[in-house]
Amino acid sequence: MSSTPTPVLYDFTRQDASGSSCTAQAWAQVPPALQPAERATMKSRAAELLKARGAMLVAHYYVDGDLQDLALETGGIVADSLEMARFGRDHAAQTLVVAGVRFMGESAKILSPEKTVLMPDLEATCSLDLGCPPDQFTAFCDAHPDRTVVVYANTSAAVKARADWMVTSSCALAIVEHLKAQGQKILWAPDRHLGRYIQEQTGADMLLWNGACIVHDEFKGLELDLLRQQHPGALVLVHPESPQAVVAQADVVGSTSQLLKAVVDGTAPAYIVATDNGILHRMRQLAPGKRLIEAPTAGNSATCKSCAHCPWMAMNALQGLVACLEAGAGTARGAYEIHVPEPVRSQALGCIDRMLDFVRRNPAAVAQPAQRQVAGRGAGLVPGIGAA
Repeated sequence: MSSTPTPVLYDFTRQDASGSSCTAQAWAQVPPALQPAERATMKSRAAELLKARGAMLVAHYYVDGDLQDLALETGGIVADSLEMARFGRDHAAQTLVVAGVRFMGESAKILSPEKTVLMPDLEATCSLDLGCPPDQFTAFCDAHPDRTVVVYANTSAAVKARADWMVTSSCALAIVEHLKAQGQKILWAPDRHLGRYIQEQTGADMLLWNGACIVHDEFKGLELDLLRQQHPGALVLVHPESPQAVVAQADVVGSTSQLLKAVVDGTAPAYIVATDNGILHRMRQLAPGKRLIEAPTAGNSATCKSCAHCPWMAMNALQGLVACLEAGAGTARGAYEIHVPEPVRSQALGCIDRMLDFVRRNPAAVAQPAQRQVAGRGAGLVPGIGAA
């Protein structure tokens, strides 16, 4: 960590992808909950179709628990966005069904252009992606030609095509430290909270795009402090897309894979979790004896004290999975199929390959953090970021 932090610089008007009309539209498209008998029937049908189509289901930790379970039961994977894409690339299946948000489907297609990539709902997007329009981002980059462009995985293929590097949170610190050692100045996009965290840890000269995840941006530092007082023995797990006041209270700063690992390997009886609550499904399966407490996203007067779930992740459901598989062998599959045209795909592949090559040559870049003592807290983990 730098002993003389460089001030965090923003050079772009904050991009708003969190308006009520935007999220309300997403929530309106979330399929209705199924009754237990319907769920069982639909899940069985989906498994049959996956086998019949020779398709493999890859699911993110934030999607519906039924989809996570089905992925594991049928030989697929539940993982972070990069591992989903790498698994799909390396698996023999020629049809991939990505349960997540659109940039994840695009990443799978970029790495596996010869494969058919389907999604249960192509309109399932991401606020970070929406908040970083390719044309405006290109203009931003063009205005700062002296900077190396580093983008987070949560961006469109078109934005990745303009980048020098893509990073996931597993390797972001190591790659930024590497670039800083080379004397490079960085243009970062799109999440300002993650960018600020990396800048604070590395001291790199970083110019930040002013975007945010609508889920993590809602976590409240004051409310978290009050919750910690109610549960003094609980460890606080925070995703680095969260505001600084929340990250500052963390025992573990990490993303999906690392937060999951912290619960499974940890010895604390309880954990306050500040990330999308979709991950709690897998946490409960792998650590059934641990108490999991959702971090607060609002104050006492709010109608929901912890509403941390992405509406676009929630659009993924068994109904959509069955529909995309039923359409997958016919002309109707276009309503569910991901396409990344050339030359965008090849250009985007360049920044992803650069990251993958760096990680291959520097395996310590994704090493797990060591134990530490947090001031005023119990034993925790050194802040470090796991897989995206």
